[in-house]
Amino acid sequence: MSYKIRSIRADEWPAARELRLAALRDPVAPIAFLTTYEEAVARPDSFWQEQAAGACEGAEGAQQIIAEGPDGVWVGTLTVLVEEPGTTDWAGFPVERKQGHVVAVFVRPEERGNGLTEVMFDAALEWSWARGAERVRLIVHEENRRAQRFYRKVGFVPSGVTVPLGEGSGESELEFVIERP
Repeated sequence: MSYKIRSIRADEWPAARELRLAALRDPVAPIAFLTTYEEAVARPDSFWQEQAAGACEGAEGAQQIIAEGPDGVWVGTLTVLVEEPGTTDWAGFPVERKQGHVVAVFVRPEERGNGLTEVMFDAALEWSWARGAERVRLIVHEENRRAQRFYRKVGFVPSGVTVPLGEGSGESELEFVIERP
């Protein structure tokens, strides 16, 4: 089978919404994503339109990359954000250098294990390096061992930074990074 790895277009927000909702129904979603299915499905179309426009082909601050099957169905996605030095990240930590931040990684269960995620990560890294990122990072739940194994496989390593998840939860996430070659 032949898949196309590409950035989304702004007008493809309905497909982006559908794939995100599928991701949030995955059994690992509670430790993989910070949003619930119920929260996402309640968002208005304008939210999804803004998300797609801000991360579509040609956008500079973010890029949503998808794997599109030969039948046109989107089977995987990830988004990479550009974080600028001197700003603060989503967890309140200072950003010290220009970096990419990979979020919202998902491949439909029936498509896992065929190399699509690796190719999407290659595209995310290439996009990040082209924008001058010095490194790319991602945050993964401490219990999401499958994801951690994959991230190591594609060259990411733990940085030692731990991000606590909510007051009193006792759970945390780990930062993994890959430096620019």
